[in-house]
Amino acid sequence: MNRIDIILSEALDKLKNIDTEEKVELIKVEYLGKKGKITELLKTLSSLSVEEKKTTGAKINEAKNLLNKNLEDKKKEIKNKLLEEKFKNEKIDISPAFSFTFPKGHYHIITQTIEEMSNIFISLGFNVAKGNEIETDWYNFEALNIPKDHPARDTQDTFYLENSDKLLRTQTSAGQIHIMEEQKPPIKVIIPGRVFRNEATDASHSAIFHQIEGLVVGENITFAELKGTLTLFIHRLFGNHIDLRFRPSHFQFTEPSAEVDIKCVLCGGKGCRVCKGSGWLEVLGCGMVHPNVFRAVKYDPEKYTGYAFGLGVERFAMLKYGIDDMRVLYENDIRVLKQF
Repeated sequence: MNRIDIILSEALDKLKNIDTEEKVELIKVEYLGKKGKITELLKTLSSLSVEEKKTTGAKINEAKNLLNKNLEDKKKEIKNKLLEEKFKNEKIDISPAFSFTFPKGHYHIITQTIEEMSNIFISLGFNVAKGNEIETDWYNFEALNIPKDHPARDTQDTFYLENSDKLLRTQTSAGQIHIMEEQKPPIKVIIPGRVFRNEATDASHSAIFHQIEGLVVGENITFAELKGTLTLFIHRLFGNHIDLRFRPSHFQFTEPSAEVDIKCVLCGGKGCRVCKGSGWLEVLGCGMVHPNVFRAVKYDPEKYTGYAFGLGVERFAMLKYGIDDMRVLYENDIRVLKQF
């Protein structure tokens, strides 16, 4: 019995350090073959009593079965290890077989222009807010000092939603009212977004276009601050060499109001088709917030002053990148868009 245990222990110890299937087979032959050590033990059974034969025979068979199981487990272990090594060292790169070359995407020129303009205002201390594309008549017109019968409404042909008191905003100025209703001064914010007007599309007009609205409200805000802010903005966007001028104008929600012209960036002020020979281009409207607008949002116009301005993004994009037809911005012609 002791010899059976010794031989089995010897076989299992040898098996621990085996690393090939061939060596496993050699151990199997050494212990379980016709002349194997465990097989030889069976030959000694004839010299034992009947009772000893039963006990010893059972012990030998148990040793054979245990060794066989360990031999099979070792084979599986070696096979798995070899597979792992093979997978590790023989990786197949299938990417060339499935590689496609796609053109590199980038932001649309309108998005680029909005981000560039917004970043300039952010550097000047402005926050960025979002407005609603669907508005009520109150926010889009009346709170901005444009009553229902005012002719200014005719210049902004409006898309009204059917069976509703809602409309598509005609100007980002509507966002001013929401912001002033929600917070008290000081306010320094821009509101970029799409606006909608029912008009025919041509080289300089579109039914859908983009604006950036600016609003500053506080105590003792002056027109000089408005001029300084917009002058700095224009120079950062186009360069310090660009001249600009403020012309008196009229907007229902600002008083006094002004329009800002810049020297034509295409002809340098000499006169061309884009500036209609004048050498100047109108780029934005601005002014001091009208007291009636403050009253609509329950601000005290005796205490607070402020200024507002509105920029047409498409116009600035066209000037900055030398585009003379607004329609190319929306036609999705990849030959045009990939230039920017």
